[in-house]
Amino acid sequence: MWDNVDIRLIKEAEEMAGKIFIRERREVAEGEKKPRFVVVGSAGTDLKVFTKHIRKMEIEQIAEAIGAELIILDAGKHEDEEEGDE
Repeated sequence: MWDNVDIRLIKEAEEMAGKIFIRERREVAEGEKKPRFVVVGSAGTDLKVFTKHIRKMEIEQIAEAIGAELIILDAGKHEDEEEGDE
């Protein structure tokens, strides 16, 4: 009987795991020694981010520590890039 309760609680905890949404910054070139990601938002967590930009490794560690799923958003093209595609 208790096993069913424990399994249900574990499933509820897994479903309640938060999500952290990040995207790659446009201004940072490959190989630069600057943080390349920005946190766009979070859901289901009490996460507060006190920095404007963050490294992927840092946000992955935070997500693991709080049991959140990390979602990398597809960034849209910059206006200058779109003009060259025409």
